[in-house]
Amino acid sequence: MELAMAAEELKTVVNRLRRAQGQIAGVIKMIEEGRDCEDVVTQLAAASRALDKAGFAIIATGLQRCLGDGELAAGEDREQMRARLEKLFLSLA
Repeated sequence: MELAMAAEELKTVVNRLRRAQGQIAGVIKMIEEGRDCEDVVTQLAAASRALDKAGFAIIATGLQRCLGDGELAAGEDREQMRARLEKLFLSLA
């Protein structure tokens, strides 16, 4: 399944990923500086949420596209597509 997203959806996902990238860089710096464990974990949780939101947006677009357009992989039936999308979705849970 190729990643085809509208420009606005793509911009939102990229922004979330950049936010997560900055937060991860911040976590690394905090660890190197010996910062408080609670602060590090709080920042790491924020990065994790940003990554989750980006992943969910990508999967939601895939679901909408697959279910709306009926795009199936070669030799795949609807049940196999549903199972494949469910596996993707659950990989973020």
